[in-house]
Amino acid sequence: QVQLVESGGDLVHPGGSVRLSCVAPGFRLNVYTIGWFRQAPGKKREAVACVGATDVDTWYENTVTGRFTVSRDNAANTIYLQMNDLRPEDTATYYCAADLINFCGAYGPNLPEYDYWGQGTQVTVSS
Repeated sequence: QVQLVESGGDLVHPGGSVRLSCVAPGFRLNVYTIGWFRQAPGKKREAVACVGATDVDTWYENTVTGRFTVSRDNAANTIYLQMNDLRPEDTATYYCAADLINFCGAYGPNLPEYDYWGQGTQVTVSS
């Protein structure tokens, strides 16, 4: 099965930036829709961003719109989540997930549809 690996999490000050990476050696991720999810302590896992297979569409959660950008580098077989203007409420473990659905859709990625997950990378935003 597809095995995803996230990296890039860090401890940053409010207003700072972090770029997360998601890779899956041996699988061409361009044919997968990739969702980014996060889970903070005591909270449910929530979707924050998505890029559809072959970049057919993108989706962002309302509070990250304009601050986060998901992109693909197909030559490197890597998906990125660029996170700017970070806020303390962005503190969470961030996960990438993949499925063979063809698009993110108007309501964003539906967590139960994603079969393949990374183990997460921690982003902490604190003064």
